[in-house]
Amino acid sequence: MSAFPFAAVLFDCDGVLVDSETITNTVLAAMLGELGWQLSVDEAMKIFVGKTVMDEAPLIEAKTGFRITPAWLDIFRERRNAALERDVTAIDGIVATVAALHAQLDGGIAVASGADRVKVRLQLAKIGVLEYFEGRIFSGHETPRNKPHPDVYLAAAAGLGVEPSRCAVIEDTVTGATAGRAAGATVFGYSPGEKGHSPKQALRAVGVADVFEDMAALPALLTGWQRRSQGAGIRD
Repeated sequence: MSAFPFAAVLFDCDGVLVDSETITNTVLAAMLGELGWQLSVDEAMKIFVGKTVMDEAPLIEAKTGFRITPAWLDIFRERRNAALERDVTAIDGIVATVAALHAQLDGGIAVASGADRVKVRLQLAKIGVLEYFEGRIFSGHETPRNKPHPDVYLAAAAGLGVEPSRCAVIEDTVTGATAGRAAGATVFGYSPGEKGHSPKQALRAVGVADVFEDMAALPALLTGWQRRSQGAGIRD
């Protein structure tokens, strides 16, 4: 068997490691409703998945007349974190996949999330994978620019001491995939056909290397990528 074609694997968090988007957007929709903007959870997800609340602060102000404040954000995060602590679950197949890639790459995996560090750590602990990422958690809140800019992926690659071009990035949204591509990594799009994840065609349109539906299949997909890309090309 040929050598593993990547030096590191960088994971997004929400929608890739944890099934959290519906939970977060349920809290967000309720709080926006309290400000006077009534929208369903599905509508909130179409607007906010892959983005932070502050990314859409001008839209919130236009809809409600309320300018988002640090105090409001603190309340949102408290309510969101309580809901996640209670209800968040792992993406099917991800726990075994993380363990396998951690072993195969001698710890060369990281989380590069657009979310705040407290949220990321809470969720990783909840699903039982925090030990695999300890010391290798990178938040877009701590970089000059968040996704879709490449900063958090560049920080993660640098933190692992690996060139971005030798990294595989695992993303499930157009925003995140755009960030990974801009960093110079090879991006793989997770698109299981469920709400909260960008459609396959949208991910292909921003240049992901491949799209897959089953997290349990990821180690084999990455292991065989060099052979496939040089031979049969990108698969559907």
